[in-house]
Amino acid sequence: MNKSLHISTTLDQPMLLENMVEKLAYRRYDLGYSNEKMPGKHKALETSSAEMYVSGTVAIECNDEMINMPFITNFLFTCIKEKSDPYKLTWSTSLS
Repeated sequence: MNKSLHISTTLDQPMLLENMVEKLAYRRYDLGYSNEKMPGKHKALETSSAEMYVSGTVAIECNDEMINMPFITNFLFTCIKEKSDPYKLTWSTSLS
């Protein structure tokens, strides 16, 4: 028997989340850690993290049956930066 499973997520306020992550990635101050000399081939990194609540709906469809589950969870977003490079989003994870 062939079963198909489709899972999708819809966020309640995607623009707000995008704006908050962009602010994290484009912060204006730099503590200078990314300029420190490291032994060997290691690189010093500047990090910036923020915890944000995200809400939305997870839709699960299995064999023409649809289940919609609302959710609210917090995510941790982390950006890193090397020397004069801009911050880049490198990690995000749900904390629930």
